[in-house]
Amino acid sequence: MTAAQADLAGARREMPEGLTLEAPRVEDGAAIWRIARDSGTLDLNSSYSYLLWCRDFAATSVVARDAQGKPVGFVTGYIRPQRPRTLVVWQVAVDRAWRGRGLAAALLDGLTARVAEQSDIHGVETTITPDNTASNRLFTSFAERHGAPVEREVLFDGGLFPEGGHEPEVLYRIGPLAAGT
Repeated sequence: MTAAQADLAGARREMPEGLTLEAPRVEDGAAIWRIARDSGTLDLNSSYSYLLWCRDFAATSVVARDAQGKPVGFVTGYIRPQRPRTLVVWQVAVDRAWRGRGLAAALLDGLTARVAEQSDIHGVETTITPDNTASNRLFTSFAERHGAPVEREVLFDGGLFPEGGHEPEVLYRIGPLAAGT
C-alpha cells in the first residue's frame, strides 16, 4: 500500500453497525434499481442497466448489506477512460430506512479506498444538479475528509436533456485525494 492509499484508508467513515460493504453481484441489480427508484432524486435507469452495472462495473461499485445480506445502499462508479486515474461516481443511494446514519459517506469512502488499492486513482468526479443538497453535502464533506480541493463547473446544461426541465449537471472534480499523489 502506498502512502496515498494509506491516507485514503485512514480518512474513511465507519460503517453503521450491522452493515457490510461488498462488490455488487448480478443478483443485486433488482434491489439496486428499487433503491434508486425510491430515492426520489436520482435519474432512474432501466432495470437492465443496473444488472449490467453489477456485472461489468462491480470492481468500481459497492453495495451495503444488512445482517440478512439484503442491499440497503449502493454506489456505482467506473474508471474514466480518458482519465484513468479518476473514479467517476455515477449514482449513490441509500434505502429510506438507513438514511441519516452516515451510510452514503461510508459507502463512498469504502469504495474509494478499495479502488485506490487496486488502481492508481488520484481523483473523483461526479455530477450533481444544483437542487440536490444531500449530494452536494456528501461530496463536499468527502473532499474535506480527504483534504482535497473541489472544482465545480457545469458539464451538461439543462437544455441538452431531451425531456425538458432538467437541471444542469454540475461536474465536481475532487482531487488530488492524498498528499503527494
